[in-house]
Parts: sequence; C-alpha cells; structure tokens
Amino acid sequence: MSRASVDEYAEGVHAGEASWMARAITLVESTRPDDRQLAQELLIRLTPAAGGARRIGVTGVPGVGKSTFIDALGSHLTGTGHRVAVLAVDPSSTRTGGSILGDKTRMTRLANDPAAFVRPSPTSGTLGGVARATREAMVVVEAAGYDVVLVETVGVGQSEVEIASQADTSVVLLAPGMGDGIQAAKAGILEVGDVLVVNKADRDGADATVRDLRHMLGLGERRQPGDWRPPVVRAVATTGDGLEDVVAALDKHRAWLEAGDRLGRRRSRRAAREIEAIALTELRARIGDLRGGRLLDDLAGAVVAGRTDPYTAADELLEKLAD
Repeated sequence: MSRASVDEYAEGVHAGEASWMARAITLVESTRPDDRQLAQELLIRLTPAAGGARRIGVTGVPGVGKSTFIDALGSHLTGTGHRVAVLAVDPSSTRTGGSILGDKTRMTRLANDPAAFVRPSPTSGTLGGVARATREAMVVVEAAGYDVVLVETVGVGQSEVEIASQADTSVVLLAPGMGDGIQAAKAGILEVGDVLVVNKADRDGADATVRDLRHMLGLGERRQPGDWRPPVVRAVATTGDGLEDVVAALDKHRAWLEAGDRLGRRRSRRAAREIEAIALTELRARIGDLRGGRLLDDLAGAVVAGRTDPYTAADELLEKLAD
C-alpha cells in the first residue's frame, strides 16, 4: 500500500471522514522522523481551519466516572446541534508503552453517534495525563469541523494540572464519599478547575461534598473583582440529571473568557509554552548529538572533579551548540 500524500490526508480530514481523521491523528502521534516531517506539513495545511472549537478538559481522580460523564455530556451537546470530538487520553504502561484504549467501549452512545468522533490516545509516559500529540489531534478534529473538543485525561493526581495548558475550560469531576474533595485539594487539581462537577450526586454525602468544595475554594481566596469563581455543579451522568446546569456553567465560563479577549490571551500563553517546549526538545536532541552525547558527560565530570563550575560548563555547551 502506497503512502498517502499530504493532499489526500488534508482532503479526507476537511471532508470529515472518520477513517482519514483517525489516520491523520495516528500520523501526528508518530515519533518516526519521516512521519514527523509529513505530520508537520499536514498541520500547516490544517491549522488555518482550526482554532474555533471549544476545548474542554475533563479530569478527576480514578473511578469518578469521567468516561460516563463525557458520554452523557457529549450526547447532550450533539443533541443540541454540536459536533463533538473526544480525545480520551489513556494510561500507557511505563514498561511496555502499552495502553488499554478502551474508552470507546465506555462511551457507547458517542461511539455510535454520527455527530461525534471518539479517539483514544496513549499518554506514552507524558506527564500530566495529556498525550504528547493532543494539541495536534485537536487541530485535526477542529479542521474536520468539530466545534466542541472534549479531552479526558488519565486521572492520576498531581500531574493532572497539565490539562489546564491544553483546554480553554477545565472541568474537575468529583464524587461523594471517600474524601474525594480532600484528594483533589491535595493533588492541586482544584486550582486549575474552572468548573467543578460533583458526579453521582444522587449518592449519600453529595451535599457534604458540595459544601466542602465550596469551603475549600473560599479558603485563602485572593480573587479580584471580575475574576472567575469556579461554580460547583451537581450531576448524575448515568441519568443525565444536572447536565443542563453543567452546560450552563460551561457557557458562562466561555462568555467570561471571551470578554476582554481572555480567551485569546490564554491561547497565546499556551502557544508560547508549546513553542518553548518544542525548542527545548530540539535543544536536548542537539546536545545529545554533540560528540555522540559525550560532551555533556565530559562537562559534568569536569564539574564534579572541580576543574570548572556549572555556569562555565553551560557557557561552553552553548558555544558548541552555536558553532
């Protein structure tokens, strides 16, 4: 089978063909040098048609019901005329790189909804539960005409704060009981939550969880007039109860972002971080190429032996990179 061209990829994605979208996302996720070159060419073609979708991240501790919640929320949104893409980031094995990739089986309604596209992606060890190529995958689905992108992250605790760098609105999902709110506070994910949703709100302890969350959000609050104050919303994903309240909270946050161009500034900061990350990755690769990777080791040995100091060694490294 011959390799597809950039034109074929771009035409298939713009047409919203699921098979071409899947192939394009596989391409941008690839780490093979020849694939990365083709992926960059494709992204240049697709980017002008991307950027208009609402990017919503959903995170929370394991077992809180993220997949069920996204299935219900996404179906609610498609029912009101939206086209919804789900990028479900699955945990990868740190030893084998394997991934369960079972989200389609947990999102049965969306997986069979013609107005939805569900794509599981392995994290490949990326900190923060967000796949390395999540941003590129967003470009693909947005260029295909999807106006809402839901990103489900792994739910592993502290590293979940990374979702804030990928989404316009971050939803933190919690459930009654088991000290869920306390776990979230310790993990730091409450700090990045724009909307807090207490899922499984029909269970005992839901009122206490809502009360505790509001109390924790108020502790040490230093928000200024006009700053966003995260609402705490109840929902029952299995029955659909509370979804309208969740959508209303998301709409309110979107309106707040668009006032005063907060959305543009947030995306500009995100782009700056992405550019910096790409540059640092390239820089590390070039350092590894210097003398077959030995120069950094030699400089480190010189520092340990007292023949030089880290600042002088860093200057020498930068000089070699500039040659």
